Amino acid sequence: MKAFVTTAGAAALLLLATGSVSYGRAAADAPCTGQIHANPGFELGTTGWTAGPRTVVLGDATRPAHTGLAYATFAGLDVTRSDLLRTTVTVPASCDLTVRFWVRTTTTETSRGDYLNVGLAVTGIPPKTRFSLAFDGGSQWRQYSMSTGTATTERTATASFLASETAGNGVTAFDVDDVTFTLS
Repeated sequence: MKAFVTTAGAAALLLLATGSVSYGRAAADAPCTGQIHANPGFELGTTGWTAGPRTVVLGDATRPAHTGLAYATFAGLDVTRSDLLRTTVTVPASCDLTVRFWVRTTTTETSRGDYLNVGLAVTGIPPKTRFSLAFDGGSQWRQYSMSTGTATTERTATASFLASETAGNGVTAFDVDDVTFTLS
């Protein structure tokens, strides 16, 4: 007589043998751990990012990077223009993505003119500005954080940094560094 075991039968045997049955994610699924962007600190220039022509710079003694040598910088020219930096990552099903980044503001402005809008767009959710930073952000590096929440399906998430600068209103430069994309 040949043995024939169904999935339900196998689950019943597992329940009898161990006292529990697990229908969790398969071992081949992507884990919900770790930093997933290859160039969070801009040490490789704009690799992995869509960026304007003068966005990534090397730090120096007067304006060092938060860590490493490079950072992204926006505005600071006292001309009317916009700078955009963005990147897209894949968020596996059942994972949460937390985006953390550091910003430093250097300014001669005394009122809101130039600004840096930070957004996070996630598949199935309308794009949203999470932070709108201006002249009063502070000359020391300061950390910010935003999260996607979990979903039952794989999604893409796009983080964007959009700076707008107006001529004749004073000068504000926004420096961004260490943009990490961590799954949990």
